[in-house]
Amino acid sequence: MSFFSVVGVGVIGVLVGGVCLMSQRKSLFGALLSMEVFTLSVYIMIFGVFWGFGGLSNICLIFLGFGVCEAALGLSVLVSLVRSTGSDYVGGLVSGHF
Repeated sequence: MSFFSVVGVGVIGVLVGGVCLMSQRKSLFGALLSMEVFTLSVYIMIFGVFWGFGGLSNICLIFLGFGVCEAALGLSVLVSLVRSTGSDYVGGLVSGHF
């Protein structure tokens, strides 16, 4: 597997994640899933770049740790939204009523 194919898969994943994120207007869960696709695609690109240059650094693990923290925070916001309003639809949410 070459350097360009791994980075190309990451670029395609970033584009797909961005399109899905822009198309999610109602459901917070769909937006969080598309952000996870975006994060994992950026991780694939970083991994491909470091692997292509010959050395894997700790930066891959650090970025993956930040991705896990982002997912945990998103899940906690989703749980609090569902507990307070009864659904994950953001459209009916009043701005100061969260």
